[in-house]
Amino acid sequence: MGKVGVSQKVVIFNKEGKFLILHRTATAPSKPNTWDLPGGDLSFGEDAVKGIIREAKEETGLEIKDIKPFDVESHIDEKGEFWVTIAYKAKTLSNRAILSPEHDDYRWVKIQEFLKLESSEKLRRFVNNL
Repeated sequence: MGKVGVSQKVVIFNKEGKFLILHRTATAPSKPNTWDLPGGDLSFGEDAVKGIIREAKEETGLEIKDIKPFDVESHIDEKGEFWVTIAYKAKTLSNRAILSPEHDDYRWVKIQEFLKLESSEKLRRFVNNL
């Protein structure tokens, strides 16, 4: 049996109703120089909600609340691994992100702004399903 992995993404909204997007660095291991949502892989045995809170804090420095799952996607990648991605909505009170080395810029955007930027089909799906 091949590898099965679970990843997570979170759409973090601010008080103005915009959400946070992150720009992947030129040296990112996948999808370099594209726009991303905060998130990452769930560790074996890790609680899903605690995992997305951890990833949001690691990648943005933001505390999130009102966390609600709203979509899920699954696919077999180019290595033959099966991945499931859970998408969440959440809120934050701060507009100031502190980026991890994985990203080099961030913006607060509305849905239509995000859809004009270069990003993955999976993230476009999540944003369209908000």
